[in-house]
Amino acid sequence: MAPHFGILSLVPPLLAIILAVITRRAMLSLFIGVWTGGIIYGGSIGIAQTFDWIISSIGESTFNAKILVFTLLLGAGIALIWRLGGALAITRFATRRIDSHRKVGVAGWLLGLIWNFDDYANNAIVGSSLKNIADEKRMSREKLAYILDSTAAPMATIGISSWVAFEIGLIADQYKKLGIAEQTPSATATFLQSVPYNMYSILALAMVGIIVISGRDFGEMLDAENRAQRTGNVIRDDANPLQNIKEDLGEPADDNAPLRTFVLPVFALVAVVVGGAVMMGYAPGRTTIEMVNNTNIATALVWGSFSMVATAVTLAVVGGVMTLDETMETILDGFGTMLPAVSILVLAWSIGSVADALGTGDFVTQYVSGVVSPTILPVVIFITSAVISLSIGTSWGTMSIMTPIVIPLAWEIGGSAPQFVAVVVGSMFSGAIFGDNCSPISDTTVLASTFAGSDHIDHVRTQMYYAFTVLLATAFLYLLYGVTSLGPLVLLPVGLVTLVVLVYVFSNVDARRKNLSAKPASGGTPNQNLMSDD
Repeated sequence: MAPHFGILSLVPPLLAIILAVITRRAMLSLFIGVWTGGIIYGGSIGIAQTFDWIISSIGESTFNAKILVFTLLLGAGIALIWRLGGALAITRFATRRIDSHRKVGVAGWLLGLIWNFDDYANNAIVGSSLKNIADEKRMSREKLAYILDSTAAPMATIGISSWVAFEIGLIADQYKKLGIAEQTPSATATFLQSVPYNMYSILALAMVGIIVISGRDFGEMLDAENRAQRTGNVIRDDANPLQNIKEDLGEPADDNAPLRTFVLPVFALVAVVVGGAVMMGYAPGRTTIEMVNNTNIATALVWGSFSMVATAVTLAVVGGVMTLDETMETILDGFGTMLPAVSILVLAWSIGSVADALGTGDFVTQYVSGVVSPTILPVVIFITSAVISLSIGTSWGTMSIMTPIVIPLAWEIGGSAPQFVAVVVGSMFSGAIFGDNCSPISDTTVLASTFAGSDHIDHVRTQMYYAFTVLLATAFLYLLYGVTSLGPLVLLPVGLVTLVVLVYVFSNVDARRKNLSAKPASGGTPNQNLMSDD
């Protein structure tokens, strides 16, 4: 780390975020951010440093490399399913059961809650399963991307996942370094106690439910949903979706394909990912948490995506739908559909390296570390983590930066009370997830855009309104906790009611201002007659 760069360390990530939101050009904005960081770090030789960071983000981290392979293979698997006609088959099947815009949203929300062991797989599987039926029911791609993104990371951070193993490991490491392991519950117990205080994650999940069940929208999502309902255009006319299967791959080879052309490849993906993760983590006598802590989810994702491709190729060749040569061409075309997403992922990781080299996280943490008291510490830690996560685009990186500061601080200020440590740890995890939700340089956000088929910056812009609403409600709860010491059984219902009220107020005010329906999918838009062409 190099904290002596001071406030200059904020320039590259903030510049990239601001340019991305204003220009809607994610790759250019990210590259400018990395390049600016190179100039700050290395002066006149900054351009060389820029490419060093970009190259190292691909080659030095085997985790990053595996995620790139997984993403490319998944693109190939999705392309094969499309050419086989599997996407049309699942749409026909789902249309008989998911017969409304609201049911699409609720299905995405529930699947996101159930599929909690990995945010990448969550985005890929839920997005691939619902995208066609969402288009059928005129759900904007921005709305689908929001549902994916705001269930993936929040659920992974409190479910049975690789995230939980990582978080428990951070806590355990600090307990060992501080020499307080004998005076506290285990790291696992501390994590479990922190879950109810991870209020941003819990309220973000609740917010998705409120939005899809009520059918209400506000901000730029209100515009997107009204556009989709009025015109049938699920993306803007001049949008640049990260994945556009129909344009890239053409028409399916079989318009009446059986359902198995979708189900079997997706089942192979799910089964191999879960089975592979269990196999790598299992050992006699290990608990579930210990198994999660010892597995390698990135490797399991690669195995699963390869199994998806192999299954789809077998179905195509054995069923006589495509020749072996045609399947190989489709695989390459599938790789091509993922190149925009892969490019943005690499640049997002690169700007994370910039933030690390310039000491962005350390600077923000040190700047606010003087504002400490038991009453305001949870909300201060929450906001600090949120700012860092938004700036560097990674919740894991934020947790790694913050945990060595947060646990000693909470232990000292809280009078060596383990319960207070759990509260502050929960607030730190909360802030980390906020940035993961709405930063355009977050890999989870990139993949949500990819598998929803959304323009990436459109997804970021529409989701920000909802993420900041949850941020406000969460900050209010932490302040309320500091003043009253109320527990989560009281605070979380208060937060839920607060969100419901805010959604109704914001949607009504925004709809009245724009002369649009606050509930686009329920009708009532000015050009309602345009809906009859579907």
